[in-house]
Amino acid sequence: MEKRRIYMDYAATTPVKPEVLEAMMPYYTTYFGNASSFHQFGREAKEGLDKGRAQVASLINADPREVYFTNGGSESDNWALEGTAFARRNKGNHIITSKIEHHAILHTCEYLEKVHGFEVTYLDVDADGKVDLEQLKRVISDNTILVSVMYANNEIGTIQPIKEITEIAHAHGALMHTDGVQACGNIPVDVKDLGVDLMSMSGHKIYGPKGIGALYIKKGVKIHNFMHGGAQERKKRAGTENVPAIVGYGKAAEMAKNNMENHVRELTRLRDKLMYGLQERIPHTRINGHKTDRLPGTANVSFQFIEGEGILLLLDQAGIAGSSGSACTSGSLDPSHVLMALGLPHELAHGSLRLVVGDFTTEEDVDYVLETLPPIIARLRELSPLYQTYIKEHPEENK
Repeated sequence: MEKRRIYMDYAATTPVKPEVLEAMMPYYTTYFGNASSFHQFGREAKEGLDKGRAQVASLINADPREVYFTNGGSESDNWALEGTAFARRNKGNHIITSKIEHHAILHTCEYLEKVHGFEVTYLDVDADGKVDLEQLKRVISDNTILVSVMYANNEIGTIQPIKEITEIAHAHGALMHTDGVQACGNIPVDVKDLGVDLMSMSGHKIYGPKGIGALYIKKGVKIHNFMHGGAQERKKRAGTENVPAIVGYGKAAEMAKNNMENHVRELTRLRDKLMYGLQERIPHTRINGHKTDRLPGTANVSFQFIEGEGILLLLDQAGIAGSSGSACTSGSLDPSHVLMALGLPHELAHGSLRLVVGDFTTEEDVDYVLETLPPIIARLRELSPLYQTYIKEHPEENK
């Protein structure tokens, strides 16, 4: 009998929806032209590119001319930080970000510090993963050129008060960038309401293809170009456009916008059933992230006395795909920098599990995980010296 397969790692990537693939296919065969060419083949490709740009812009309530395509979220993050830093260096050299950013932000900040002499302040977060706004007010100055805080965290799902952070940044003449990779397409996003100057996005997080993303640059904001060589993307990002991927990204964005209300409602329901169901069935379980201000699909829990690697291996054997944090750092044995920033002890951060439901998750999938995971945790705890010591000290829990 074929093993049951359940995917609960939608924050790492999503499957391409059939409608998205169908929209892409003609641009690999019939409309294959270079969008920069003047002949009919080029014009046909350009039409698909323009439509995709308009669809992505509509998802975040932007003007299509404010959307610049990249190869994904990491490139968009790099471009936003480096492009702003180099363009505004004559105004200051101070950048502010948070301790729980994606490594595309943290490593770029480290590069700007070590190689180019910029000063970076890393904001603390509270136990739920919310940025300390009072600390932001204390450390920001007229020398600050950029504040970059992610809209929603990729590991714990906590949503930040981006509008308030933007107001603080603008009051000191700083630009505001937000990494919106996890937020855009999963919750309503309105760049005009938020007031942000720059926002990073990605296609493969919202049932579009991999290798395509975008950077929103508000009209009038000047940053340095990231790629040089051609006149594509209004001379800001050189390179032949990946038209099929842009078409697919646009279709995914359109579908996300049209299905937003149902998406948020259904995923929130399944997430809560999963998250609180695990907490009820498994003692010594901590829910990580803000209880309400969080992405609809993201559940992150820590199980005391055991390590996440063992959980993932046994879940995989049972046909369940989850993660212990960001897919970009899955090869690391270190505990999540996000969970450590929340103030979790090292051993509890090591025992974390991220399960993210998506549009193809069913009620039966959640029920299967709720049935399968408790005995896995119990089995691992039986092998844990930490748990055995705890039981000796608390014999009443072993009755």
